[in-house]
Amino acid sequence: MKKVMLSLTLVLALCVAMAQDHQRPSMEEHLKRSQEMLQKELNLNAAQQKQMEQIFRDFMEEAKKIHDQNPPPPPPPIDPKVKASLDKLKAERDAKVKLILTDDQFLKFQEADKKMRKLNPPPPPPLPPPPPNNN
Repeated sequence: MKKVMLSLTLVLALCVAMAQDHQRPSMEEHLKRSQEMLQKELNLNAAQQKQMEQIFRDFMEEAKKIHDQNPPPPPPPIDPKVKASLDKLKAERDAKVKLILTDDQFLKFQEADKKMRKLNPPPPPPLPPPPPNNN
């Protein structure tokens, strides 16, 4: 019985360790990946590319501040106030983007934004705590 419990404990510890290794990309990695995808989808000129990078950097920094000030509860969904703040921030970003892109590029941007959101799903909920050991 002790061997079975020890084996289960080791398997559980391994699962937890593997789950913790799957971290979200840093802001710089996320920004780089976003810029590469947007360049590919929108064929931006140099000036547009520089402006888009700044808009996205500002957007990500503000979004990080919102998330840091309002950590999510253990099980998602996101707090409605936080979602409203992020939606407002996204609308401001989109308004700035629309000013520097052509109409055709902006339509492509909206499609690319949907793709990027699918590539960056919210993190999974945390694992439940292990059962207490009554030995």
